[in-house]
Amino acid sequence: MIDVVFQLIIFFVATASLQDQTFDATLKLAMAPDGQPVTAKNPLEVVIDVNSEGQILMGRIRYDKNTLGAILKQTAATYGSDNIPIIIRGDGRTRHQDIKTVMDQCTGAGMYRIKFAAMKEAGQ
Repeated sequence: MIDVVFQLIIFFVATASLQDQTFDATLKLAMAPDGQPVTAKNPLEVVIDVNSEGQILMGRIRYDKNTLGAILKQTAATYGSDNIPIIIRGDGRTRHQDIKTVMDQCTGAGMYRIKFAAMKEAGQ
């Protein structure tokens, strides 16, 4: 029985660390001190990173805008466009046009539940 417990502990530690690795740590989010903190995470949410060079990444994999649009359309067709929240994590130095490109691909796929990630306080 104790072996099973240790196996479960190892499994949960490994999967928790894998989830943290899907985010780009080099992204410096913009500050939003008056924003509301996230309290609950929807398991269906799609997180899209836009780095300072305007590159689009999901799970640290780079996509061009057309491929992103195709992925979002397939996701909307599979799960329904109203059920999928989109989180855009843009670097503080990202041009607005690059964020708008991602937003256009989301709305082109029929996904309108878009949120933007930002830092509440410095260092968080």
